Amino acid sequence: MKPPIKVTVTGSTGQIGYSLLFKIANGETFGKDQPVDLMMLGVYPGAGAARVGLAMELEDCAYPLLNSLSSTTDLDEGFGDANWIIMLGCAPRKRGMERIDLLEQNGRMFVSQGKSISENAASDARVLVVGNPCNTNALIAMTNAPRIPRDRWFALTRLDENRAKAQLAKKAGVKVGDVKNMCVWGNHSNTQFPDYTNATIRGKSVAEFIKDENWLSNEFIKIVRNRGSAVIEERGASSAASAASAIVDTVHSIIFPTEPGDWHSVGVCSDGSYGIEEGLICSMPIVSDGINWHAEKSLKLNDFARKEIDASVSELKKERDIFNSLVF
Repeated sequence: MKPPIKVTVTGSTGQIGYSLLFKIANGETFGKDQPVDLMMLGVYPGAGAARVGLAMELEDCAYPLLNSLSSTTDLDEGFGDANWIIMLGCAPRKRGMERIDLLEQNGRMFVSQGKSISENAASDARVLVVGNPCNTNALIAMTNAPRIPRDRWFALTRLDENRAKAQLAKKAGVKVGDVKNMCVWGNHSNTQFPDYTNATIRGKSVAEFIKDENWLSNEFIKIVRNRGSAVIEERGASSAASAASAIVDTVHSIIFPTEPGDWHSVGVCSDGSYGIEEGLICSMPIVSDGINWHAEKSLKLNDFARKEIDASVSELKKERDIFNSLVF
């Protein structure tokens, strides 16, 4: 059995946390041979009772891989010696709020958390930001955590990839597992680009299975971009189980080898690949050998794909510039 790793989850008492923590404790996320020391870090007051109740349920599951279970509201304690940090907690957008208001609220939170991570997390710490706007929240925290290398920061866009695969499979009349090479580029927002032009179905281009180019370049993209809102409208709550599943998928795409010839979507710190400005947290295709990851640089982008990606990257730049204009 491997030595345990410390996994810290912020905002653990929310809907996603309730779906995710059991997947971490039972070995689904980090492997069936990987014990975990699970830390629930509260970032909002008033959730203490919820954390206690959640801890009781986790204890009652009697997971052999759950080496220890802790809870705190102290950032330094919560991030102390953490090997993996999954940041679910964020300031929610409320009615009447402009994007600059949301960035200001999250900016304060992620500045302080970034500083604490830099000062307290383990030397091999990796950070996955889920709370939206996740790309820019990750950028803010990363900017304030100089001790943690930039290739250890990630933002969740795998949910969008999974949604895109499901829609392509449904339209083509195939199984989701038949859809490969799907990348969602850019920001986790309604400017994202689900890249059907490089995706494959049973080893062939999507266009060979789905002849409706108008559906692909219009309806398909709209469905993926607006899927989160559609879920909220239908069930009266945001995507939780599917988001938790995408978090598991994202961790797997980083710590386990990628299937040969495939790639997966993760928001990572750009190294300038594909003309995306260096330093932005932008979703792009990555592959991993189980130890190290790198951006897959073999994709060919046609004029349509380039235009869509540039629009999303432009939004990321604007969000960064808004944050940089704020004074904390």
